[in-house]
Amino acid sequence: MTDSGRSLCYLHGSVLLFGGTALFAKLIPLPALEITVFRCVVAALFLASFLLVSGKKLRLACGKDYLIALFLGVLVGFHWVTYFAAMQLAGIAIGMIALFSFPVMTVVLEPLFNKQLPHKADLFAAVAVLAGIILMVPAPSFGNEVTLGIATGLFSALLYTLRNIFHKRLFSRYSGPQAMSYQTAVAAIILSALLEIPPTDVSPHSWMLLALLGILFTAMPHAMVAESLRKLPAKTVGLVSCLQPLYGTLAAIWILNEYPSLTTVIGGSIVISAAIWETWRAQRR
Repeated sequence: MTDSGRSLCYLHGSVLLFGGTALFAKLIPLPALEITVFRCVVAALFLASFLLVSGKKLRLACGKDYLIALFLGVLVGFHWVTYFAAMQLAGIAIGMIALFSFPVMTVVLEPLFNKQLPHKADLFAAVAVLAGIILMVPAPSFGNEVTLGIATGLFSALLYTLRNIFHKRLFSRYSGPQAMSYQTAVAAIILSALLEIPPTDVSPHSWMLLALLGILFTAMPHAMVAESLRKLPAKTVGLVSCLQPLYGTLAAIWILNEYPSLTTVIGGSIVISAAIWETWRAQRR
């Protein structure tokens, strides 16, 4: 197998694993906050150990970067909490689709940070995403769990968008494992102050699932993406990543017997199509 072929396998494997994270919102009988904290603890320990064993740097270059890591870790932590909460409220398919409005949010918001205006085509994509989201909303009331889940998923997408923008501008000099080791550690420490269920009250079965989530479905796919970027263009990585909601939805059908409704399929297709289109356009600029 060629280096490019091997990297493509790593990429699809990582996207499949990222899609599988959605299942744990339903498989682990804990609130979204507790899942996120314990996931971050496991992932941070694994990533730090991986860096030390492989002889790679764990320390950051300067004191300012530790403050940046703190800021990014807070964004990552609350992004994951709201992501899991969205799927617990609205279902896996809807929660993941709401999150994948982030490519369109990115192309609309990133120019503003550069003191530019978004392109008209990007605004059109944003309208398309809004239309797709509206199709999935069952009732215009936050008293409806699905509607609340969609709103939570969109807020999670906003946090993820901001994290990606600031990471690119301020923290991109560090490798994926090194950057995520700090961000997951910060998220675990900050969010642990809000825990309502202590670790001692978590069942052994839940700890097994949390270990699986933190290592196989968090730390490893981040390392795999970093490896795939060595041989593949960012365009390929971005486009393949848009398959994540499809992989997650298929996994939910297979393992949880959770089928999306017709309106979810239609609205989701619009959102994901806009995400793919924006990812493709961004790489052509």
